[in-house]
Amino acid sequence: MKKIILLSICAFFATSLLAQDNPPVKKKKDIPDMSNRANDHFLVQLGYTRWAGMPDTINTGGFSKSINAYFMFDYPFKTNPKLSMAFGPGISSDHITFSKTHVGIKDNTPTFNFTNQSDTNHFKKTKLATVYLEAPIELRYSAKPLTGKGLKFAVGVKVGMLLNAHTRNVKFESKTNTIINDYVMKEASKRFFNKNRISMMARAGMGHFSLYGSYQLTALFKDGLGPVVRPYSIGLTLSGL
Repeated sequence: MKKIILLSICAFFATSLLAQDNPPVKKKKDIPDMSNRANDHFLVQLGYTRWAGMPDTINTGGFSKSINAYFMFDYPFKTNPKLSMAFGPGISSDHITFSKTHVGIKDNTPTFNFTNQSDTNHFKKTKLATVYLEAPIELRYSAKPLTGKGLKFAVGVKVGMLLNAHTRNVKFESKTNTIINDYVMKEASKRFFNKNRISMMARAGMGHFSLYGSYQLTALFKDGLGPVVRPYSIGLTLSGL
């Protein structure tokens, strides 16, 4: 009997030790298949644009706007599919409008001048447009990454290279606002502008629509060649694919 009891105690301890050496394997948390999720590859933006730091002597008029389009590659985090990093190429353009102002983009002067011409012959409206090749980088959050229909947030930066800068002048008038010649004059030059720019950006919305804001960290004009202004814009983003 003593031998049986002793053998039973030994067997009990042996079983306990084996159980400790081989703990039950926990099942890994199921990871959803993200291969067919909505990635928001294509972004189109339309926004209202102004210049931070613009002198009061510059007369703006009309609706100044930004029109942007990007194609971005999106990579979700393996540990949290609601978060992702996105980057890709795009085109960004700012269109600032001025009233009765000569915008000297091609003037043979040492600095870029904005001349009030309300008391002399002038163009009724002048638009200054800048076009950039840009590469945005975003940190994204999507509440419903599989469908892309929930709340979405994104923050990031954009690095851009100036492709074109030009003015478009319409309707040449007298100082009494009588039309002298109804024609369009275009001029282009990148001489006064910084060739590269860096901007901050943020987006927030739901589904395919979101509000965005951007602010250029670098000055628009080269040091000493123009007013120290930095474009910013707010507007609507349509995303998909």
